[in-house]
Amino acid sequence: MRVKFPEQRVIFLCLSAALLATSVQRQAAASSVLADNSTINQPPSENLSPFAEPEMPPVGEPSLYLPSPETEPTSTIDNTSLVIKLSQRRVYVYQDDNLKGSYPIAVGKAGWETPTGRYQVIDMRRHPAWEHPWNGKVIPPGRDNPLGVRWIGFWTDGRNFIGFHGTPDESLVGQAVSHGCIRMRNQDVLALYALVKIGTPVTVEP
Repeated sequence: MRVKFPEQRVIFLCLSAALLATSVQRQAAASSVLADNSTINQPPSENLSPFAEPEMPPVGEPSLYLPSPETEPTSTIDNTSLVIKLSQRRVYVYQDDNLKGSYPIAVGKAGWETPTGRYQVIDMRRHPAWEHPWNGKVIPPGRDNPLGVRWIGFWTDGRNFIGFHGTPDESLVGQAVSHGCIRMRNQDVLALYALVKIGTPVTVEP
């Protein structure tokens, strides 16, 4: 499933501080330090490389998909990686190259196959809302939401996303029925969400 999220509100907390100077010399020194620091610690730019993909409907502006700090949890397990085996309809969880477990999944159907390759987790959301790509209807979090209780995105072309997510119809897990996404039982995607973080490697194999 190529998915779209409605824009989320981000609340910024602004902190103010007063600087007290006892002399003109201390004020000048503080200004010099601030000037020096303004040239370092610049945030790195982030570039998402597009990947080849089948025809798909447009689903909105890329800015709606950018992860916020509120959706980037810290993994409780270091050196975790995920391997999706499409033919087996399972995702395997590794820690330091040691297999720790696996979960059944649903994968992309014919014409909407899940793209193979090496990726990484780029977006994580709790209780995601979903916007229908054809009619624009927004389905809020809840029992009927097609994304279930969690979203873990790992592929994008700049407009569309593919990732792991829950489903309201768990009977379809194990089949090739999605528009490219990896569907999981809600209890399984909850467990997987707790094991990964932004940057976790994801490999998709045939």
